[in-house]
Amino acid sequence: MLLLASFVVVSATAISFYAYRNMNYDKSIPQMIEDAGFVEKQVTLPNGTVINFGEGPEGGVPLLLIHGQMVSWEDYAKVFSKLSKHYHVYAVDCHGHGKSSKDPQKYTAIAMGKDYIWFIENIIKEPVVISGHSSGGLLAAWLAANSPANVKGIVVEDAPFFATEAERRETTYAWLDGFKTIHEFLNQSEETDYTRFYLERSYMRNFWGNGWDKIVIPAAERYMTKYPGEGLRLWFVPPAMNKAFDLLKCIQNHNGSYDLRFGVTFYDGSWFENFDQEKTLSRIRCLSVLMHTVSNYDENGILLAAMDSDDAKRAHELMPDDELIDNIKSGHNIHEEKSALFINIMVDFLKRI
Repeated sequence: MLLLASFVVVSATAISFYAYRNMNYDKSIPQMIEDAGFVEKQVTLPNGTVINFGEGPEGGVPLLLIHGQMVSWEDYAKVFSKLSKHYHVYAVDCHGHGKSSKDPQKYTAIAMGKDYIWFIENIIKEPVVISGHSSGGLLAAWLAANSPANVKGIVVEDAPFFATEAERRETTYAWLDGFKTIHEFLNQSEETDYTRFYLERSYMRNFWGNGWDKIVIPAAERYMTKYPGEGLRLWFVPPAMNKAFDLLKCIQNHNGSYDLRFGVTFYDGSWFENFDQEKTLSRIRCLSVLMHTVSNYDENGILLAAMDSDDAKRAHELMPDDELIDNIKSGHNIHEEKSALFINIMVDFLKRI
């Protein structure tokens, strides 16, 4: 009985720790940002656009960080402290994200790129290194190609080169699980909660089998009923999945800062208006690094990554002075999941330039 009691206590403690970690994985982010000495600021451009950003301590080569979709500048919190020992960091909220403007007229690569050129020239006031994650990596490439005098070099983190083009995007996980669902939600009126709408249609259910309908959806409904307006977190799933649920927060649900209308531009391709990815990459003349994770396809031929290895090699070959770091054993968000690797790459890049 003593052994059994000890086993029960240990098991209960382990489960409690597991559940607490899953539900509170991001509680340390504000403290990380404060400890790193970052200050949140805003600037209004002459065209009326507001760009919200975080700025680190002065000193070092300016580094502009451009996050991926559905997050904000704080997404880089884990690497701020060490990056700031080498760079003067500026991390922006992209249009439609965080506290930056929510104007669908600005939800194109070129409109955003032009605003970031203004930001570099008028706020940073000297040439920068740019590191962009995902769609932010596409913007980094556009800036390097179209404003070479302002860009010392770029580090592109798992950007969806070529997989986002018209003939490819419909067979990617991001399109099926995100952008298509966003489009459908905004074009109906029966369900007003995007999280519930997503759960009923998520491509993720293909990986859970019956568990999605029998476990995840009932648990999610209980949580959202108990905590209305707070989004969704489930104690029994790992932080990576709860972070995916956090991404469902949006201005349309009145519980987040992401504008779902931004996602529609990746559904229909309008974000890429007059933005030719191949031509853009071929015009880059500065030093560059392209980071790419492991790419997989499921049994339905759906790309479960931002791009595949062929896409990464094609992008690498188009940039004349590029270093390709391929098959990184990480999820899409390398700077968070493999923060030490990301920092080492950024420090090594600084030595190169």
